[in-house]
Amino acid sequence: MQITKVIVKNYRSLRYRTVVFNKNLNIIVGDNESGKSTLLEAVNLALTGLLNGRPIYGELHPFLFNMEAVQAFLADYKASKPSPPPEILIEVYFANEPELADLKGTNNSLEEDVPGVSMTIAFNDAYSEEFNAYMEKIDEVRSLPVEYYRSRMADFKDHEITSRSIPTKTTLIDASAIRNLASGNKYIIDMIKDVLSPKQMAQLALSYRKMKETFLSDSTVGQVNTHLAGKKGEISDKTISVSLDNSSRGNWEMGIMPHLNEVPISLVGKGEQNSVKIKLAMAAAAKTHLFLIEEPENHLSFTNLNTLIASIAANASERQTIITTHSSFVLNKLGIENVILFTRTANTRMNTLKPKTYDYFMKLPGHDTLRMILANRAILVEGPSDELVVQRAFHKAHGTMPLEAGVDVISVNSLAFKRFLEIAVLLGIRVAVVTDNDGDVAGLKEKYKDYFGKDKMLISFDADEAAQTMEPQLVRDNGKDKIEKILGRVFPTVEDLEKWMSKNKTQSALKLFDTAEDWVVPDYIANAVK
Repeated sequence: MQITKVIVKNYRSLRYRTVVFNKNLNIIVGDNESGKSTLLEAVNLALTGLLNGRPIYGELHPFLFNMEAVQAFLADYKASKPSPPPEILIEVYFANEPELADLKGTNNSLEEDVPGVSMTIAFNDAYSEEFNAYMEKIDEVRSLPVEYYRSRMADFKDHEITSRSIPTKTTLIDASAIRNLASGNKYIIDMIKDVLSPKQMAQLALSYRKMKETFLSDSTVGQVNTHLAGKKGEISDKTISVSLDNSSRGNWEMGIMPHLNEVPISLVGKGEQNSVKIKLAMAAAAKTHLFLIEEPENHLSFTNLNTLIASIAANASERQTIITTHSSFVLNKLGIENVILFTRTANTRMNTLKPKTYDYFMKLPGHDTLRMILANRAILVEGPSDELVVQRAFHKAHGTMPLEAGVDVISVNSLAFKRFLEIAVLLGIRVAVVTDNDGDVAGLKEKYKDYFGKDKMLISFDADEAAQTMEPQLVRDNGKDKIEKILGRVFPTVEDLEKWMSKNKTQSALKLFDTAEDWVVPDYIANAVK
């Protein structure tokens, strides 16, 4: 029962977003606060009606609504041009399958005749009078009065439904969100129940009850109860005794603690706990059609993450799985062809890139790709020596290193600059390219003609063809004496100095990076780090 796409409107950080999914595995990669977790939460809410494990009506609060939409609504109201109160819409589109025929219709924002469900959280017109009275004091209003809102689950025929009407079973796995012993234990027990047969659960419950009943036959317990019985009348007119709870709240689910190698699971490492929780949840694959997994790499070593990812990959071949991650290892292991690039304002799939660009990133280890995706701003350079010089130039300009300011300086083969720029354009990432002119400024301009003047794009190079690379440009702008002082070497001629620097690029760049001497940054690098 495949989800083909999801549309989210005005839910938390997602103002309006459409995300298309693969049939099996989907890896959502993006920076913190980009909306990855919000997307999983929205999908789960639309399919189950639950938020934080509770019905949405009990979890409704003003901060579920996109802040920009709310502020725009309040601004319009203050300007005496009131617009309709903002509403949350989450639409889940399914592939056309016989089991989902009852959900099929055209009541969706795309008017497609497909199976699907929607979750709407909208203003309830029955409260119009109260709402208007509340909004009369608009200067005091800071958030939406969600008390006048209602939630509604519907199919694409516009029939109101509950989660029971949706044949797709969804499992949201965020092991790191289980913070206390009681909720963590319940989480694991719920997973265990999914992999036990009804007969096994009944036998376990019976054995647990028998164990509690034998508690009373213990001689020490008998002595304690005899002593307490002698206190009748002093404390109560009824006989006081101790026993184990045999009521429904004292059943095996509440009294049993899962163990790993005879150690309570609450006392093993967080990485092992998270791994067990995820694997147990996925062991229920026979009953689950859709897995939503939040950052499986949390607290795991490389070796343990490798084992977990293998387990996820095996299950994902049979069930649709959506994973969020920051890990380049997860990216490589599960396949870049399954990646959805996610930013605060946009998302795209790797397979929407040009074929040659897509093939390039398919062969490239995911680390640099991930750095580009996660960067608020990126500066692309041609090698390690350029990277060192650009980082020092950034520090000279801003008093801080690039990464501390959310800027990633990435060393890329110059032949691949346009590949990375293609991703940057799709995701709206601010990026600068720092490149040598190689003695051919006209050729350089022709090569990057599609990117000159483009929003958030800067192709930065030195126009002096006599200084083809960074080393002669540094000598030209600083003078022979200053560069020799920084390097701690003296050369007969400028040509000898430039030749040595070109052959010892990294050593020269390290000296420039570490020196206490002030030196002049070439204009094209200074422009890139502004």
